[in-house]
Amino acid sequence: MTTTADSAADRLVLEAVGVSLSGLPANARIAIAFSGGVDSSVLLDATVRVAGASRCVALHVHHGLSAHADAWLSHCEAFARERGVAFEARRVDVSRDTGVSVEAAARDARYRALDALCAAHGSHTLWLAQHADDQAETVLLQLLRGAGLAGLAAMAPEYLPAGASATRVRPLLHLLRVQLEQYASARALQWIDDESNADTRYARNALRHEVTPALAVHFPGFRDALARTAAHAASAQRLLDELARIDMDTLSRDEGRALSHDALVALDDDRALNLLRYWMRGLGMVAASSARLGDALRQLREVGAAGEGHALRIDHAGQALRSYRGSIYWEAGDSSEPADETRLTARATSELAWHGESIWRLPQWRGSFVFAAVDSADADKIAETPPNQAGSPAKLHDSVDSAATANDDDIDSATIPLSVLQRALLTARSRSGGERMRTGRSQNAPTRTLKNLFQERGIPAWKRDVPLLYLGDRLLFVPLLGVNRATIPDPMSPGEARVRISWREDLLIA
Repeated sequence: MTTTADSAADRLVLEAVGVSLSGLPANARIAIAFSGGVDSSVLLDATVRVAGASRCVALHVHHGLSAHADAWLSHCEAFARERGVAFEARRVDVSRDTGVSVEAAARDARYRALDALCAAHGSHTLWLAQHADDQAETVLLQLLRGAGLAGLAAMAPEYLPAGASATRVRPLLHLLRVQLEQYASARALQWIDDESNADTRYARNALRHEVTPALAVHFPGFRDALARTAAHAASAQRLLDELARIDMDTLSRDEGRALSHDALVALDDDRALNLLRYWMRGLGMVAASSARLGDALRQLREVGAAGEGHALRIDHAGQALRSYRGSIYWEAGDSSEPADETRLTARATSELAWHGESIWRLPQWRGSFVFAAVDSADADKIAETPPNQAGSPAKLHDSVDSAATANDDDIDSATIPLSVLQRALLTARSRSGGERMRTGRSQNAPTRTLKNLFQERGIPAWKRDVPLLYLGDRLLFVPLLGVNRATIPDPMSPGEARVRISWREDLLIA
């Protein structure tokens, strides 16, 4: 789209937008976080001029923190409509929990909403209007908070947060606030002035109104200097992250959800703390203070690899750090509570009247029950069904292949008579705690809780969130533990057709 630049500020803004646009596919949809303030108004107006209105969508988040929030929403919608830009708003509730700043809570809610809106509009890039003054204020705030390199790196020109659907891009990050204001005045833009921006009780506002003006008098180039500091910190942080990735390759267990206790405490303090920060970031956890991480490492060294979770008292952001059979991991809850895997998210119950299906897919658990025929004529030959990638139940007799052999004892202890499966409705349920089963062959063997059986077999808590398979109202099969022998006849009738049940996660069955 052809544009004309009428002023130096106009030219600088359009060039900055053009640079960011050049890195996108020709048909990429550009989502713009649009608060209605001068910064985002300039970004939206300039992007429409350079990229065209059809490629843009303006996204507004209604926080409800101001009495003027409804009027701001109306203004933003009208501003976008005047430029022929698609517009959508989303209302959010900002947490007022004790110990959490309103600024931080609003920011978290805003980015969650923006990411959801990007996904809804099929946009893989979210443009934000932060500029050089915002970057300088961020670096100063992080310095005053005693932040590490990750904090001093401040705002990246472009990055994809873990778990986000859209890359966040800041086309205006090297421009000054005054340049954006000059652009807005020359274009006769109308924008919102948020009254909270004048409230110097907020740290950023205090810096903006009382500190940076004084810095500008005595150190006119402070913004460029702080931008260089942020760039140096970002470079150093990348090297630390690379070191942490090397350590993760050696120390991680279960696809990064756990770390080797012995290997972690064998590292020196700086390297171990760097790995802990990187690990937590990869798990999507909020950053912990240096004091909290230092205390965690001290306790891990004191407990020893054999220590159980209850020996640790390390809580952070609703999670408790646990140590279990040589591994450390984070578990939802408080460390004052016993490490109990039954505190799991309940999932929808599924039912199946079994008529020979070989695959029963359960999307809510991201896996499938597999029913494989056992040839009664040759019990050593176990026929196992190939995965049904479509997810619909496949008939057992339609796709039976020969599989590995096993001894009679293994087959007998892990299979179920065909007649038993057809006796009642199959149900897949979440664990609720206290479930019991019998794994011993003897009818006099005691039943035991699933928690005890999991612990006995060394299965860590994060792997115990599995569906329980019920036959009617009786527990029949538990992934990782096997068949509940209290539910099936023992011994089974000679020559009776049998079925082996197994649980396959999506990653394995795909």
